[in-house]
Amino acid sequence: MTISEHAILQHLREQATPLHGHPEDFDPLLQRLAGKTLILLGESSHGTHEFYAGRAEITQRLILEQGLAAVAVEADWPAAYRVNRYVRGLGRDRSAQEALSDFRRFPLWMWRNAETVAFVEWLRAHNQDRPFEQQTGFYGLDLYSLYESIAQVLAYLEPRDPQAAAAARERYACLDHLEDPQRYGYAASLGERPACEDEAAAQLEALRSRAAEHLRRNGILAEEEHFHAQQNARVVENAERYYRHIFLHESNTWNLRDAHMSDTLNALQQHLSRGTGDTARVAVWEHNTHIGDARATDMHARGDYNLGQRVREHHGEACALVGFTTAEGTVFAASQWDGLAVEKTIRPPLIDSYEALFHRTGLKAFYLPLDDGAGEVLRAPRLERAIGVIYRPDSERASHYFRCHLSDQFDAVLHYDRSRAVEPVDPVPERDRREPETWPSGF
Repeated sequence: MTISEHAILQHLREQATPLHGHPEDFDPLLQRLAGKTLILLGESSHGTHEFYAGRAEITQRLILEQGLAAVAVEADWPAAYRVNRYVRGLGRDRSAQEALSDFRRFPLWMWRNAETVAFVEWLRAHNQDRPFEQQTGFYGLDLYSLYESIAQVLAYLEPRDPQAAAAARERYACLDHLEDPQRYGYAASLGERPACEDEAAAQLEALRSRAAEHLRRNGILAEEEHFHAQQNARVVENAERYYRHIFLHESNTWNLRDAHMSDTLNALQQHLSRGTGDTARVAVWEHNTHIGDARATDMHARGDYNLGQRVREHHGEACALVGFTTAEGTVFAASQWDGLAVEKTIRPPLIDSYEALFHRTGLKAFYLPLDDGAGEVLRAPRLERAIGVIYRPDSERASHYFRCHLSDQFDAVLHYDRSRAVEPVDPVPERDRREPETWPSGF
């Protein structure tokens, strides 16, 4: 039976919990997250204040009220691990902004923003005076850091095991001289230079096989640092494959990347669970396209899977997938890769999208569980908007929308009807902070 839009809107208004900016707004969501060991918190853009601030507030309450071992984010392992050292009171950084300094590549604002700085400072203050095993860490799940991760493996080995460091240098010499992973991938895919797959795999295995020897002396901190080195070796192995396959058109690099993030998350959870008797609880901050179940979207028909799908397949009821959406406002984004990022105005949502439907409820912001009545009325497919680090309003339908079944994609959704751009910590020329207001005339 077809449900009228009037009935759908009425049902959504009844099922939704309005968000008024009060501490208790997230109480119903926190109750549903109790007992979940993997809590995936999304975003429909990489440049929206409400998404970063909302995830931070939810995560802070998970840490304070339910115990959370780590926050894992859509970021490279070495850069995020520098932040991990800072929030644990280790390393030499004197501020969160300084600890975020290893985020040097486009898109800088994705983690170098005021919202992340505030959360990192809060996490350091929370961890202060707590023993290491009771602290909450900060880790990255991504794989773009091929050469940075090589440097981290060597930095770990050199003072501890010079002979092993020399062997690692010899293995990684296969990747030397280019210092650009895409140049390496291009040359290796064309057969202009040998692929380094075997050498990268051998180095990871070498670290695994000598773990007991390296950990014999210094306890829990030594175990953490060895895991850091081993994870960097895992990044090198998977990044080598990823960059080499970018130029092989029959390869699915999306799946390679999300498989790496899934494997990293599993390894991190296992690492943090060791010796505790419990399964460590981890919150994940990534884009909706990574944390929503791909089987409920157009991605599945293309043969793509993602982190959210793999987490559900492997962890079942122990996980929760929470999407974030917005209808209008501003977003910080670029028009092309490695281009100038500015504050852009978001176009009104397409009429047959979930965002437009949520806008028509008249609610300014709300939390909506999708595993009960609301999920049933949202089971019919609609469009959903996805803005990454690039936003192209002139080709919005083709560039930023896909069809999905929202109630199968997520367990819950948080909608902020009007949102604003994140605040980057790196200066943006005043004349470039906003694009000209040419919508809808185009002039």
